[in-house]
Amino acid sequence: MCPLCLCGSFHPLALEKCILEYILPTKPRRADILESISEIEQRTKAMTFEEFAKNQTNIKAVLYDFIIIGEATRNVPKEIQSRYPLIPWRLMAGMRNVATHEYFQVNLSRIWATIREDLPTLVPQLQEVLARETDPE
Repeated sequence: MCPLCLCGSFHPLALEKCILEYILPTKPRRADILESISEIEQRTKAMTFEEFAKNQTNIKAVLYDFIIIGEATRNVPKEIQSRYPLIPWRLMAGMRNVATHEYFQVNLSRIWATIREDLPTLVPQLQEVLARETDPE
């Protein structure tokens, strides 16, 4: 029996489904993307690139938010991603991989450009996804 939701399933794949559908539904993860973008914007709005690049605490916080964005993106179902081809899902997930595994060679100029140029245009698109792709309650 699945130890997480007691669904009666014994199959390992069913356990994975239980985790994804009952413990970690996609709706909150999609909301996590917008929340992390908002936190990045709030954290950096009054900064110049030079100030950002000198502040290790802020850099680490921003990278952590990019990790959250990427992880949440990876868990948005492919069917949903395919309905919104203008959203750079793979790049968003890829940024998580860089921040997690290649943190020692992160290009701060590229991170800054993403913050200033890419994130603001993503917000309305992601809000549309969140509004349209609601999970049945």
